[in-house]
Amino acid sequence: MRLALFQPDIPQNTGALIRLGACFGVPLDIIEPCGFLWSDAKLKRAGMDYLQYADVVRHASWAAFLEARQGVRLVLLTTKADTAYADFAFRPDDVLLLGRESEGVPDFVHKRADARLRIPLRAPMRSLNVAQAGAIVLAEALRQTGGFP
Repeated sequence: MRLALFQPDIPQNTGALIRLGACFGVPLDIIEPCGFLWSDAKLKRAGMDYLQYADVVRHASWAAFLEARQGVRLVLLTTKADTAYADFAFRPDDVLLLGRESEGVPDFVHKRADARLRIPLRAPMRSLNVAQAGAIVLAEALRQTGGFP
């Protein structure tokens, strides 16, 4: 199981997801460019002292990410999906892909995803914070696959 962030915008959310990955032993892929400097103090503050325990791989582009992760199943979390995350059968080698906070992911990423999942919300709510969404779906994926530490 892996988390992947597509061109993240907000350093605090990235830091929170790095911390999440460190706590559960889940590697994190960062697909650049990011909307912030990697040295941003907000990123470090959100990740706190967990950064040293995180397995983070930075990819210069979407193409570099795809090349590095050939053969894996990409599971995109998106508000545009029909399938609820709790109705999906996760596999231990899935990559849970999260989009940009400001605009999600472009069509070419949607088309490349092997599965698209949503978190059901009450109307008229549109979406959750990306770090919250990642935590919710990762917890279900780890529960299903027996992947909790």
